Amino acid sequence: MTDPTSSAVLRGAVDLSSLRNRPQPPAAGSAGGAAGGAPAASVPTLIVDVTDATFGEILELSRTVPVVVDLWAEWCGPCKQLSPVLEKVVTELAGRLVLAKVDVDANPQLAQGFRAQSIPMVVALVAGQPVPLFTGAVPEAQVREVFGQLLQLAAQNGVTGTVDAGEPVAAAEESEPALPPLHAEAFDAIEAGDYARAAAAYEQALAENPGDEEARSGLGQVRLLERVQGLDLQAARAAAAAAPRDVPAQFAVADLDLAGGHVEDAFARLLQLFAELPTDERVAVRERLLELFGLVGDADPRVLQARRALANLMF
Repeated sequence: MTDPTSSAVLRGAVDLSSLRNRPQPPAAGSAGGAAGGAPAASVPTLIVDVTDATFGEILELSRTVPVVVDLWAEWCGPCKQLSPVLEKVVTELAGRLVLAKVDVDANPQLAQGFRAQSIPMVVALVAGQPVPLFTGAVPEAQVREVFGQLLQLAAQNGVTGTVDAGEPVAAAEESEPALPPLHAEAFDAIEAGDYARAAAAYEQALAENPGDEEARSGLGQVRLLERVQGLDLQAARAAAAAAPRDVPAQFAVADLDLAGGHVEDAFARLLQLFAELPTDERVAVRERLLELFGLVGDADPRVLQARRALANLMF
């Protein structure tokens, strides 16, 4: 696995420790086709119902292929709108993602572990680590964009396997064309820890196609990883505490907080800095906030709340 901060770029405060070591029943089926010959955990299809008792199996599978977890309930109208969209997109990805469906009413431990305060709630698992994606029913285009970002994040952590989608190999290859050359170059650079080269590849991709949202998202993540590389959290916090209006010092801690999944802390720090600075010194803070908003996702409730707070401070 690459630098562990990369797996936490979008990670939230989700505690799954109580479910990690739960004894598992015998496997109901098998999944194949994992890249590099790595064994995959047993799941019957690309879309599987998961319970409190079988969740450990899905955690193990996420070390081979990213798993999208759909937390839903029978009484939830928005869930019934979103679930078919998730199933459609996962199916089209032909084994690069698995969809795990969790009925929160029937599986209270999982609902508590994911802190599902409202549903539908969609979370991913990458190498056993939770990655919050979005809450509420969102458009299909946004689902595709978020899943594209998830696959990039998984690739950064070496989780690039697939499961058998039940389709002939040729059909799968037709539906999933090879990565564009600059994207492939960026992925190779990320795995080598060369974030500067990855950023350059994404920048060139955007220069050639300004509408390339996957390149834009990848560039934002790579820039964050490049900034936090080599930073010491305790030293950064001490420097920020000693100089509350030192913009670079506050930026460093905010970056580390976001990379570690402390999204609200990162936003709160920069909003407070914005409020305390003179008007002519606020531009850089606003730009950094907007960059971090883009990394977390415009539909995320934490981003929406922080955007409102920023607007109130500006006007």
